[in-house]
Amino acid sequence: MLQCAKEKFGPVSVPHDPEYLALVADILEHPDVLSMEQYTQHGETTCLRHSLNVSYLSYLYCRDHGLDVRAVARGGLLHDLFLYDWHLYRRQPGERLHGFEHPSKALANARERFSLTEKEEDIILRHMWPLTITPPRFPESYVVVMFDKYCSLME
Repeated sequence: MLQCAKEKFGPVSVPHDPEYLALVADILEHPDVLSMEQYTQHGETTCLRHSLNVSYLSYLYCRDHGLDVRAVARGGLLHDLFLYDWHLYRRQPGERLHGFEHPSKALANARERFSLTEKEEDIILRHMWPLTITPPRFPESYVVVMFDKYCSLME
């Protein structure tokens, strides 16, 4: 999907963009984030690769349109931090389907591991809109919604 340099950040290839990497380096060093490489997201794309695709495309768009690049890069990278193989997901009593449930699980996981802004939280929690009813509150959240759908289709 994205053209990446040979530069490695842990086990995954990342965009060769120093400004972007400066915003997300701490996230990409976290072992739980790196563990997302073991889960398939769409087709043959891993959850980590998908999240990097969404994050970086959202970052580029926001950079070019004067929006909050830090929030979108970080929120986009963490939007699917649910940490399980959703293809094997079995609902517990009282839980909803993965598509409805995983944004809140990703947000809880992200809050446990990182200090988040209100905008980053909204990006993570609202990225499945309009499947989830409550719309995003920030333009950056809509950007991630858009690129999450785009990447999912491309993958």
